Amino acid sequence: MKVALVGNPNTGKSTLFNVLTGLNQKVGNFPGITVDKKTGTCKLPDKRNALIIDLPGTYSLYPKSKDESIVFEVLADVKNPVHPDLIIVVVDATNLKRNLLLYTQVADLKIPVIIALNMMDLANKSGSVINVDALSEKLGVQIVPVTARQGINIDKLKEAIAYNPTIALQKDTIEVSLLAPELIHKIGEELLLDSPYVALQMAHQHENLRFLTHDESDRIEEIEQEFSFHSQSSKAEETIARYNYINKVLADTVTTSSGPKKETPSNRIDKVLTHKIWGFIIFFFILFIIFQSIFAWSAYPMSLIENAFMWLTGLVHANLPAGVLTDLLSDGIIAGLSGVLVFIPQIAILFAFISILEDTGYMARVTFMMDKVMRKVGLNGKSVVPMIGSLACAVPSIMSTRNIESWKDRMITIMVVPLISCSARLPVYAVLIALVVPDTKVFGFLNLQGLALMGMYFISFIAAIVVALVFKLVLKAKEKGYFIMELPVYRMPRWDNVLLTMFEKVKTFVLEAGKVIIAVSIVLWGLSNYGPPGKRAEVKSKYQSREVINTYTPAELNLHRSSELLESSYAGVIGKFIEPAIVPLGYDWKIGIALITSFAAREVFVGTMATIYSVSNDEVHISSVTDKMRDARNSDTGLPVFTLASSFSLMIFYAFAMQCISTIAVVYRETKSWRWPLIQFVYMTALAYVASLIVFNLLK
Repeated sequence: MKVALVGNPNTGKSTLFNVLTGLNQKVGNFPGITVDKKTGTCKLPDKRNALIIDLPGTYSLYPKSKDESIVFEVLADVKNPVHPDLIIVVVDATNLKRNLLLYTQVADLKIPVIIALNMMDLANKSGSVINVDALSEKLGVQIVPVTARQGINIDKLKEAIAYNPTIALQKDTIEVSLLAPELIHKIGEELLLDSPYVALQMAHQHENLRFLTHDESDRIEEIEQEFSFHSQSSKAEETIARYNYINKVLADTVTTSSGPKKETPSNRIDKVLTHKIWGFIIFFFILFIIFQSIFAWSAYPMSLIENAFMWLTGLVHANLPAGVLTDLLSDGIIAGLSGVLVFIPQIAILFAFISILEDTGYMARVTFMMDKVMRKVGLNGKSVVPMIGSLACAVPSIMSTRNIESWKDRMITIMVVPLISCSARLPVYAVLIALVVPDTKVFGFLNLQGLALMGMYFISFIAAIVVALVFKLVLKAKEKGYFIMELPVYRMPRWDNVLLTMFEKVKTFVLEAGKVIIAVSIVLWGLSNYGPPGKRAEVKSKYQSREVINTYTPAELNLHRSSELLESSYAGVIGKFIEPAIVPLGYDWKIGIALITSFAAREVFVGTMATIYSVSNDEVHISSVTDKMRDARNSDTGLPVFTLASSFSLMIFYAFAMQCISTIAVVYRETKSWRWPLIQFVYMTALAYVASLIVFNLLK
């Protein structure tokens, strides 16, 4: 059984989806289009499993973005793999009039419907009294009052799904056929449609409906011309008719308290949090708390993970016979994974804070405040959503730009979103900051490492704004963007939802990064352990000579031998080839290898460092990736590789460089051209190189 969740934005639809499905969720794309599709399974009282499909939020079936267009396509196309057997329209009880507009459209599609009347607790607090039974009778639909955030009446909703009413119980909302009777009849007859309203919607949207064939779309266009159909005037007539119907329904079923309306707590809070001065100060303070916490709270669990991997490496060496497979397992796979999995606590803390800010309604205020700033650089408030989303990952954030109506605003947003520091950069920042920034406090409470991390995120935002300003001057377009947003009321975060978000994000990070890291680690281990036969034979012969053996202690001999063997490997050859280009930035050939491998995913940098230094280290000395990098010395000068200058230069490079093949792929999919990802790759690489060069020379 397939059940679709439909509703306006900010009605609690996603919260209800999480409550119904729990951990049984999957995220993919709708067939043939890069729009997120969230599905999950729900156990019903009759022991059946229901597939719950969370459709994008929309105010009506007339779409204003690609995300919104998915709703009608799924509901109208019976051949769509996720076409529902039942629709749950999630309605905000505090704003019935606006929410019921979408319900009346959905009901006229002639698919069984249930209304989940959400936020009943807020409606009661506001003084509204809703006669649910009377409202249900007038609409001819089963209504289940719920409070999704608190899990109230979810069992009743599951019962309603299991024993859902037939379509015969639903009443017509308006006389759709009267809006354009001849046209509706003609389209319905030729396309064999049961619902007059589906026929009318096809007249409005046929050019953009992917499930219609080219001939069917052309035929609908001919019918429109035959009956002189005007889409805009028809939409206006329909909307007026629907609101007249809604007003009649609500007149006898909803009463509100008389007397002057009191100022809501959300409005009082907004006077401070969205203030033109205090609002920004508070926002920066919140960011400061987040980045301080990432280092302070993660130290102990990270230490436990590091020790666990060091113990595991020692266990492998102690219990498995020496040989190629043991070295591959310990120095390749385990070392590579340890370099990334150790950062799980920091990733979890970051996503916990993001989830709390979204769940409370504060994140929506941030986008509202930033609208004026964004407009000055050629963007609008809608650009803030993908930019903030890029703190997690640029890929879904680029996809979310589809709701930006202006082509110019959307293209500028796509071009600058990858500059925002994503979670994949966090492991790189964390390990390099831990190397060169002391873990000390100033003024008794400010952690220097937290301040450095916050600085890296600020640099990324500033860079995005500056680059957006440049693209504003370069790109030419006549249309102007606009920003309309409904601010949700403030609520306490649902801690189970926060934990669920943390779990899902960490799981995605581990699984997605883990697959890449294991593959890269195996390849890198092979490249590091094998090389041109002549070169490696020379190194082995050199360290078998009596003169060299007498020069070094056994430990020094093993260390120098391992280092030169690595340098003579295929990985060393590659690193040495690109070394002349990166020496001005303060990098050696080993870092060059990491720059190449991390193009698959930025976080692979740390895994590469762990693998490289495991291969070049002796088996007796087992240490964490941070210790290995701290002990690294330049083979020519003997000086530390990771100094303050080289480490900050490297962080700046990763902050600006396009070190992610997935981002390039999604930019191509969204722009339908290789021109834009190529421009993006070139400008970001050039920016990263020049900025890193400047930083290194200023700090060295």
